[in-house]
Amino acid sequence: MEITDDKLLRIALVTSLIGIIGLIIFTPTIEVKKIDIDDINRGMIDEEVKIDCVVQEVSQSSSKSSYFLTVNDCTGQIMVIIFENQASELQSKNFDINDLKDKKVEVCGKITEYNSQLELILTSGDKLKISK
Repeated sequence: MEITDDKLLRIALVTSLIGIIGLIIFTPTIEVKKIDIDDINRGMIDEEVKIDCVVQEVSQSSSKSSYFLTVNDCTGQIMVIIFENQASELQSKNFDINDLKDKKVEVCGKITEYNSQLELILTSGDKLKISK
């Protein structure tokens, strides 16, 4: 059996379609890793993680568009950044960010580094939930 360019193209197309369909099917079932704040390190930059924590402090940027939450989970402390888009998304759902102080929350975000400090950036408005 001779492999021609046409057959090779068909094999590549079928393989690509199978891969794309697999991604579409399995992507919603991929769960973000839940970790303790103490386990966050520089090797995890750009990873998305989930933490259960208590909000110790809520502050706003000077432009009043972004929020900074200082959170603690008994193993450590980290800053959670909520940029304007995510803050607007939360506020459109009647979610008051300023009322989060001393509340237990679940935060899912991407680890970044700013001024030699690790931070967690909220990836979307639905990734911040008040725990019960």
